[in-house]
Amino acid sequence: MTSVTSLFAPVDTDLCILVENLQQLIGARHPILSAAAEHLFGAGGKRLRPAIVLLVSRGTMLDREITPRHRRLAEITEMIHTASLVHDDVVDESAIRRSVPTVNSLFGNRIAVLAGDFLFAQSSWYLANLDNLEVVKLLSEVIRDFAEGEIRQGLNCFDTSLSIEAYLEKSYYKTASLIANSSKAAGLLSGVSADLAKDLYAYGRHFGLAFQIRDDILDFTASTEVLGKPAGSDLAGGNLTAPVLYAMEEKPDLAVLIEREFSQAGDLDRAMELVQESNGIERSRELAIYHANLAVRYLKQLKPSESSQALMDLTDYVVSRLY
Repeated sequence: MTSVTSLFAPVDTDLCILVENLQQLIGARHPILSAAAEHLFGAGGKRLRPAIVLLVSRGTMLDREITPRHRRLAEITEMIHTASLVHDDVVDESAIRRSVPTVNSLFGNRIAVLAGDFLFAQSSWYLANLDNLEVVKLLSEVIRDFAEGEIRQGLNCFDTSLSIEAYLEKSYYKTASLIANSSKAAGLLSGVSADLAKDLYAYGRHFGLAFQIRDDILDFTASTEVLGKPAGSDLAGGNLTAPVLYAMEEKPDLAVLIEREFSQAGDLDRAMELVQESNGIERSRELAIYHANLAVRYLKQLKPSESSQALMDLTDYVVSRLY
């Protein structure tokens, strides 16, 4: 199977520059915060979000070299994403991410919260220095959306009345907003038309939703080693995703287990079995494919290039991991 990093070939060099720059952008004002940030950026990860920013940048600057502002936008995108992960891990009390200890498990919650705040503050400062008000508004909206998504997820914990529509809205806030708004921002820095900017946003939105649904499916179908965190951890924490919401329509007993928050021995294992026995995973696959196909449709205005092809291939990659 094609690896996601091989799809980044048109921007491989750009991503190497990005990793080097991230270390410098963090600064060394406080040794513990710097150590926490270096741990994060050294923990691997596919750099998917900055790669998409760079692919959009190159795909909209075919006859020109991408600018330092394009590169800085990619770096800001990764900083914002990483900051959100640090805060998520604190809220979820996660000990492992990407198969390595989380910042909160290594340094404690206090330092983890401060490290996340530090990254948000640094990204906001560099964002302001892009001197493009529309781009500032787009990325500032992302930071607000992260908070909105986390609040909604907390309020909807173990809520069996949650609808698929509400789940998709929360998924937009937590995942798709950053991809959508940073894709549009990259286009704006290239001077694209208003119509193409809207399409780039729509590509990011639907790609982000497909990506999140894919991740939620893998929570039931992949091993702990592949996930880099315990399998079934979302369900255990009361975060009800598409496979669970669909499964409850067929398996009323599942709702009973969730509503008592898996308080009895064997509840969580039984809940996982009920999801597997239902059509929840297959229906979730269909939902992910629907959004992946929509994402590709919004790339029609981009002129053919290695970068635009890579953006299309990324949607195929998301869907290919579902089988």
